[in-house]
This record gives sequence, C-alpha cells and structure tokens, in this order.
Amino acid sequence: MKEIRDIIRSYRDLKAQGKRCALATVVHVEGSSYRRPGARMLISEDGRLTGAISGGCLEGDAMRKALHVINEQVPALVTYDTMDEDDATIGIGLGCNGIIKILIEPIRYDYTDHPLELLENMTAERQNAVIATFFSFKQKKQPLAGTRFFMSESGHIVGRDSEKMLHNVVYEPAQKVLYGGKSTWTEFDFDGEKMTVFLEFVPPAKSLIIVGAGNDVIPLVDMADVLGWDTTVIDGRAGYAKKERFVKACDVLIAKPEEVIKSVRIDDFTFFALMTHNYNYDKALLYELCKHNARYIAMLGPKKKLERMLSEYEEENRPLSDAETDVIHSPAGLDIGAETSEEIALSILSEINAIINNRLGKPLKFKQSMIHAE
Repeated sequence: MKEIRDIIRSYRDLKAQGKRCALATVVHVEGSSYRRPGARMLISEDGRLTGAISGGCLEGDAMRKALHVINEQVPALVTYDTMDEDDATIGIGLGCNGIIKILIEPIRYDYTDHPLELLENMTAERQNAVIATFFSFKQKKQPLAGTRFFMSESGHIVGRDSEKMLHNVVYEPAQKVLYGGKSTWTEFDFDGEKMTVFLEFVPPAKSLIIVGAGNDVIPLVDMADVLGWDTTVIDGRAGYAKKERFVKACDVLIAKPEEVIKSVRIDDFTFFALMTHNYNYDKALLYELCKHNARYIAMLGPKKKLERMLSEYEEENRPLSDAETDVIHSPAGLDIGAETSEEIALSILSEINAIINNRLGKPLKFKQSMIHAE
C-alpha cells in the first residue's frame, strides 16, 4: 500500500505540472523474481521514477520502453527473462532466475477512470479490494490492455467497462480473490482476442494504534511511517500527546482508557501497542481490547506483568478466555536481542508483519521452499 500511495502522490504532482507519465505493473512471473505481481512503478516523461518493479536491474530499460509508450499512447507488454545469464540487456548475473512480464500503460489525464484514478479511489476506502488488470501474452503492443476496474469488499465497483467485464467472466473469480485473499489470473475472450486478467488482492493499509506517548514511541511511529502504515498515538496526558512530538503520526489523541475504543476503528488490519508504562492504564485498556476482538496487542514489560493482570481479572470475576488472551504479545516483539527503543520498534513491527503473513519470523536461510508463495 505504501508504494501505491507514493505513486499517487507523484501522479498528483505530475498532473499539476502537466507532465505526461506511464504506469508499469508486474502482471506475471514465472520462477523467481525480486518483486512479485502487483509491484508498480510510475515513470514521467522526464525520467522521474516512483516505485519499483525489481531490485534496480530492470528499471532503466523499463523507463526507456515507458517513454515510447508515453509517446505512442498505446499500452505495451514487456518480457524480461532473467534465467538467461548471457542476456546483457538486463544485467549480467542478475540471478533472479525467472520470467517477468510487465504491462506499461500510458496515463491519460482526460480519462476519468485511468489506472491512477482507480488506485486513488481504492485507497480512499479502508476495505479489501481486487484490482483487475488485462493483458495478452501474445502481443507486444496491446491497445485492449490496461488496469480497468477495482471491486471493494462492500461491493463497490469503479472503472472502465466494469459492468461488461464483471457480468461476462470476471465477477466470480474476482469474488474468490476478494474473500480468499490471494491474487490469481484467469483467461477469457474479449472482442475476438484471448486476454488474461490479473486479479490482484489489495488489503487496506495497516493501522497501528500506539497507546502511550513517551520518547520510546517516536522510533515506532517513524518506522511504521517508512512502511506506509497509518499510525495513531493515544495518551491520557495532554503534555505528552502532542502532534509536534509525533510529526509522522496520522493522528495524536488524548484519551482515557475507557475512551480509546470509541476513538479508533478496529478491523483485521488494526494492531495495538501498549506503551504507557502505566500499569493501571494498560490493565484497563487491555481488557477492553480483548473484548473487542483486537487481532494483535503488544504490551511492553515482562511476562510477570501480564500474568498479574490476568490473575487480577480472575479475582474480579471477569476472566479472559484463552481465545481472547491469544492475541496478547507480552513481552512484545520477535526475539532479536532488542534493547534500545529503535531495536524494540523493529522487533514489534517485524512480529506484526510476520503475523499478517502467517510466518514464524525464522531466518530465510533455513527455509526449504520458495521465499514467496506461488
């Protein structure tokens, strides 16, 4: 989501300056590659790049091809075979060992439903969504190809030819992607030509709610911002919860424990970090978060702190179930030997990312299968 947001910001700047641009999207990969399908890069007519489609190996050549697309105003499919180590055009010893297909689309500002407008509309909705991008494996120039529409979880559909496409072949597979959470491809005949549609699952931006406004929260806010997460800082102390202290936070709120739940939205992409260093505040809020189905709750402090809280809940005749306490992570974060505030922030964010992707946070050198799922 961060890459999409960066591309949208760059697009707004280019549009304001009247500069033409093109969008490059990785639509298909065979074997291994640095970036997976759905990776994007915006290219301006003066060579400005936003986003990435590889680790830096393909961007230069893709930029040159994008300039042709901008001039001709016709989408093109570009194929890079990184299995061929003798192919000097994309760099010797690239080592990705895969075939990467990239669709490059010209952005027409006079179209109200071009790809960047669709992406911008999609990010405005905090919902799971599916983006449909059409292309053909057979041709280089592809007048019928492009990112045509998106469908959100609420059933909201926006885009070019969306009704026709959905009613013909795309609706059912798009629904499966939307609720299965996994991108896929499907083929169909369109205006007499065999086309492939890449149905990309795009979740909303991750929302990190940090409760506590001490100095140790600042690195966590800054790192979450680098990842493109939405961050909210909440504290009961007006002298600490100040926007000027947390410049990169989306929101800074003053709230008592019982007010926090009413101040934020909790969904599958909302994660909490309790960093108040105040036992009573944490205890009051932890109970409410568990009862409101928070997916992840990180709480600073030793395990004995959590055990004491759970014991006190029992004594107060309001015990938490095993299912409710499974979401509590205390001590918080992955075991990377973190001591400083910056290291603890890295540990917590790494743990959240591992949970989102159903990973254990182990070294990749011990992984027997591919890094990315097929």
